[in-house]
Amino acid sequence: MINQEFHSRTLNGLTYQSFINQAELKVEQGLSAFPDEEKFNHVKLNLQRSKRIEKNYNPSKEIIDLINKINSKQIWLVLTEDWCGDSAQNLPYIYSFTRMNPNIQLTIIERDKNLDLMEFYKTNGTLSIPKVVIFNDEMNEVANWGPRPMQAIQLVNQLKAEGKTKEEFIVELHKWYSRNNGIALEAEFIELLKF
Repeated sequence: MINQEFHSRTLNGLTYQSFINQAELKVEQGLSAFPDEEKFNHVKLNLQRSKRIEKNYNPSKEIIDLINKINSKQIWLVLTEDWCGDSAQNLPYIYSFTRMNPNIQLTIIERDKNLDLMEFYKTNGTLSIPKVVIFNDEMNEVANWGPRPMQAIQLVNQLKAEGKTKEEFIVELHKWYSRNNGIALEAEFIELLKF
């Protein structure tokens, strides 16, 4: 039943480029397209982050070889939102992985419009995003990932334990993402795709 629901939602999902275009259009429309100024600023910054990654990412030979070995159709469904900083730091890499092989279809659906499906992919009881759910050609789930690389999760947990505020740990998290350049994410996907 749940796989059928996911399948029907993938039919109405967004491509990566449509997701980016939609966010750019909202930013062009200005504050009126957002519930508050904070979300507007997040989306604007996230677009810059995504473009930087798209421009600078060079995948490793290992991830290229592994992705190219996928010889049957897969759907990589991503539950996310354009205001999500973790999404901006991970989704461009994931998109790059899917572009390497025509057997992989990347489909993005908005978490807040699909909370019923998100219930199946909570992280420690939270609706943390992005979440990537990988389906085979029969729409059976074969793997899932998210919301951030384990090293980033550990960093956030450490900073919270040290009493850092959300604003403080978010700054440190994004510094980590900038230094890491997708290396941790790539390593996790290399393991994830060995199913």
